[in-house]
Amino acid sequence: MIATAALVLPNFVLIFAGLVLSRRFAFGRAFWEGLEKLVYYVLFPALLVRSLATARIDLAATGTLIACALGFTVLGLGLSLVPALLGVDRRTLASGSQCAYRFNTYIGLAVAGSLFGPPGVALAALLLGALIPFVNVTAVALLASNASRGLALELASNPLIVSTLAGFAWNALGLPVPGFADQTLALLGQASLPAGLLCVGAAMHLGREGGSVPLHAWWLAVKLGVLPAVALVLVHVLGLQGMQARVLLLCAALPTATNAYVLAVRMGGDGRTAAVQVTLGTLASMATLPMWMAV
Repeated sequence: MIATAALVLPNFVLIFAGLVLSRRFAFGRAFWEGLEKLVYYVLFPALLVRSLATARIDLAATGTLIACALGFTVLGLGLSLVPALLGVDRRTLASGSQCAYRFNTYIGLAVAGSLFGPPGVALAALLLGALIPFVNVTAVALLASNASRGLALELASNPLIVSTLAGFAWNALGLPVPGFADQTLALLGQASLPAGLLCVGAAMHLGREGGSVPLHAWWLAVKLGVLPAVALVLVHVLGLQGMQARVLLLCAALPTATNAYVLAVRMGGDGRTAAVQVTLGTLASMATLPMWMAV
């Protein structure tokens, strides 16, 4: 576990650096908003397109992994909505429930790269890329009643969905990526992960307001406890080993997506609840993620 933690730790150091830079130095909120947009709309899509377009995809093996990942994600969705049975406010539920099944792709690809290098990044991009449309459709659909824009427009303009589909399509066509395009995408992609991790730290919200303690505890337990435990069971049942087993477990153990807060605010949801979930989940994952990776 110590060896695994040593590989994962630099990623959390960058998150902490983003937190410190945003609180203690003269980087205004406009700077971080600009950097977030650059990562979200340019750098990160470039990484997804290149990783998926150039990956060697074994449909039999990756099909099983994608099915497993989709399975525990659907379970997370179902469990995230359990508080509805207790009469939780619909707006709060739509904003916070997404945090129990969405994932921080920046952290996922950064940790996969730390553990397994480019092959790990490619496999993690494949699994997370396959899940991105589903989790975004679900989150947007639940929040759509509060939104000024329709569901179709939200999905069609989502850069992660667009870049994922573009990467899959290019790979399916079997076309090589031109050299200049490959190098350009590689340079943009290399900048995406450290910049994304800094943005994760800058977006952390340390206030106490937003949602009840039992509600937050439930969603955190589902995301950081139940889902990776289910993934671990699947790994043993299917006899998965090596990088495939570890990356599948990594995808299940990730904290929630930072843009869960952005989505909630932009679509008229309860941004405070989402902000608290993002912060608590990111902090807690500094302990839980190395633990799951060492199992």
